[in-house]
Amino acid sequence: MLSINSLISSIKRIKAGKKSRSAGSGSPPTIVPRNQHNISRQLISPNALKVLYTLKDAGFEAYLVGGCVRDLLLGYEPKDFDITTNALPEQVHKLFRRSQLIGRRFKLVHVRFGRNEIIEVATFRAPPEADLHVGEQGRIMQDNVYGTLEQDAWRRDFTINALYYNIRDFSIVDYTGGIAGGLDPLDR
Repeated sequence: MLSINSLISSIKRIKAGKKSRSAGSGSPPTIVPRNQHNISRQLISPNALKVLYTLKDAGFEAYLVGGCVRDLLLGYEPKDFDITTNALPEQVHKLFRRSQLIGRRFKLVHVRFGRNEIIEVATFRAPPEADLHVGEQGRIMQDNVYGTLEQDAWRRDFTINALYYNIRDFSIVDYTGGIAGGLDPLDR
């Protein structure tokens, strides 16, 4: 297994000749296979794994995303686990008995385990269409515009939060250069 610094160096070499991508460019993501990163399922909440596997077994894509992936790569224990999927919120809600649809602007599903653990599940988001979802002042009025994994990655606040842990093959998917950025949490 490679160390974080080795992983970053190897990804920087891979990306050295590539142009930087703009949102939705259609360029293939960087895929970091299981043997080249330090994330183990033993470090992931058993309840997050249940959600991931339930979605996968129902035929949907399912990924850990955001701060939990960053924290696991850096060797920290995540405070929570967020999941993104191509399943619509209503489809996710039907799969989990103890789940709740939340949100007005963008619907999410909270899957509750016991009293203390909530796994947040979001559907891949796409950029809002200006004439349909943005008000006259430029404020997003409705954000329930569903998209692809790549579109979702480009909507994330920081590149490090746009890393996805794929439960199908245990790889990391990186559309935005978050790993090549050196795992700097302030890289955009």
